Amino acid sequence: MSTYRFSFPTTVHFGPGTRNMVREHLQSQKFSKPLIVTDRGLAAIPFFQNWVKTLEPLNIKIFSEIWGNPTKSQVSSGVESFKAHQADCIIGIGGGAALDVAKAIALMTTHPGDLFDYEDEKPGARPIDGPIPYFIALPTTSGTGSEVGRSAVIADDKTHIKKIIFSPKLLAKAVFADPEFTLGLPGPITAAVGMDALTHNVEAYLAKGYHPICDGIALEGVRLAAKYLVKAVNTPSDLEARGGMMMSSMMGAIAFQKGLGLVHSCAHALSTVADTHHGLANALMIDYALKFNVNAVPERFKILAQTVGLADATPQAFLRWLTELKAQTKIQPTLTAAGVKSSQIDELVRVATEDSCHLNNPTPVTSADFKKIFTEAFGS
Repeated sequence: MSTYRFSFPTTVHFGPGTRNMVREHLQSQKFSKPLIVTDRGLAAIPFFQNWVKTLEPLNIKIFSEIWGNPTKSQVSSGVESFKAHQADCIIGIGGGAALDVAKAIALMTTHPGDLFDYEDEKPGARPIDGPIPYFIALPTTSGTGSEVGRSAVIADDKTHIKKIIFSPKLLAKAVFADPEFTLGLPGPITAAVGMDALTHNVEAYLAKGYHPICDGIALEGVRLAAKYLVKAVNTPSDLEARGGMMMSSMMGAIAFQKGLGLVHSCAHALSTVADTHHGLANALMIDYALKFNVNAVPERFKILAQTVGLADATPQAFLRWLTELKAQTKIQPTLTAAGVKSSQIDELVRVATEDSCHLNNPTPVTSADFKKIFTEAFGS
């Protein structure tokens, strides 16, 4: 597998071994004191520790107090670490949580007030108009595509409700997307984050509005996920499959600037109420929720069916394919099987209804609609 360089608009170095280009890149930009932002699990493994050695002689500090869903308190701790180290740049490395926290840390090192003062579309929100430290990103999972995104999704520690901080200023200055970083991911995590990437691409394509550029990117992202996800789960050492899913993940994150939809509103509710991993939440809900959109955009479902290679290019065939894909990647078939309590349904409906993602859904969604979708997803 070769290495490539793209610019869209972030410079992306893609391919095996690109992780080893970081030191030279930072030195070429005259940076010498990076704060590495990562999660507890990654910081503990030898592969990460060996990569850190490639950064010598840079004066590095590692902030690894990230776990679970990213929270505001983690961002605050990271800002303190940045300032204590007198860092001059930030390296975000990990999955979506670590990369989102890294972006939020970069923002809050130079902007006053509370992080949630900058919440996207909040009335009276503070503008993100100041300089932000130089930030580069290295993804170690293939799901959120946060490395090429211009937003950070951070949860309130008390309510667990996720807030979106958005600005083109949050884009990484460079991305080093090395599929070798994902070779050690266990099958269940590979499946969950891979279904997250697929959901981003599918929902971006179905989202209302005119954006042919995003539509084209989303369809290729869907095709790559259809080709490589099962292989990446079942053959973890397959570098081509790992690379295909990493590219699908990035394409999904680029495409969903068009918007997402009701699957993500359901998933955000599951993460808030049941603390379900975001990728798994999307995987659990995708086939149940997308049924709701068939009558609104049947032609788009037919194109999706063609894109994943189905001879029967119908919306129903595509939905069946999604259900079969979940089985092939060992995703639980229902919310009940995944351990979510049916007693939580009213709260799930409330949070999903209040979530903004479904505003871009191709057809409006009411609380009654969400209740019906969740009820079916519980296996009821």
